[in-house]
Amino acid sequence: MPLDEDKYPSETGRRRFVKGVVGSAALSGVGVGGAVALDTATSPSGVGGGITQFVGIENTDGPAPRGMPLIPLTIDSDGALKGRWPEVKTETVQGREVTIAETEINGTTYSSAWYQYCGIQTAEGLAPDADQDNFFRSVPGSELQWQADSKEAGEKLFADDFADYESWGNGIGESGLGKPAKAQWRSEGEVQTIPVQVMRSPEVSKIANGEGKYSEIPASVRDFFGAATENDFMAWLNKCTHFCCVPGFKTYEGSAKFGGEDRVYCQCHQSVYNPFSPVSKSFVALPRPGE
Repeated sequence: MPLDEDKYPSETGRRRFVKGVVGSAALSGVGVGGAVALDTATSPSGVGGGITQFVGIENTDGPAPRGMPLIPLTIDSDGALKGRWPEVKTETVQGREVTIAETEINGTTYSSAWYQYCGIQTAEGLAPDADQDNFFRSVPGSELQWQADSKEAGEKLFADDFADYESWGNGIGESGLGKPAKAQWRSEGEVQTIPVQVMRSPEVSKIANGEGKYSEIPASVRDFFGAATENDFMAWLNKCTHFCCVPGFKTYEGSAKFGGEDRVYCQCHQSVYNPFSPVSKSFVALPRPGE
């Protein structure tokens, strides 16, 4: 992988993404009926896509058009952190059998389409039946010093790695707010990386329980959030919805200049996301490559 692939998409990927932005903008101006008609016309070149409802972390500042989608997770018997992949099934769409990954979590439809933007839709690991496990694995060259010092690239992330999360700090913003790690998911081998941010924070259980200010979060969003998180851990797809850069929680020192020191900050164009504000939004998911 090129050294700066995590920061900027490749030129080909960027061209594909910009075309997708233009197409998405055009599609967002039509109704659902128009979207279905357009999908019918373009479906032979891809699978899935279209208007998709998701739950993600809220975009609160900067040019990003929406938040980044959550990744439901669990912790196995060894303490390793794993993303939860939706149920894989086959459906007939417009006379063709297609494989999809979709399941219900506390009344919310969780689908692999949540992640079909910014070039991620072409990642091998996003194919519903990809031969990949779901462990979150450490990425090479993490900007987070604790992770660079203690985790090898490709090594699984464990709950014990975050044992000091209630006091951890690195000089950026407030200590004790949460301990992050950068990871990859469903990306083993010589394949395109699916970048993830994992965080353990005492705020996670407060959000799920609707404590204090978090009582204002809609019940349907909290119900999903509670089922998608575990033991104060949460995770999201770490691709900025503006131009595909890879943001970070307490990762970039310059984030304080833009009010992002205790938020997820994108260093490319200063978009800011609040990981403690889950929201339900919709966007136009791009189709996966055809089967």
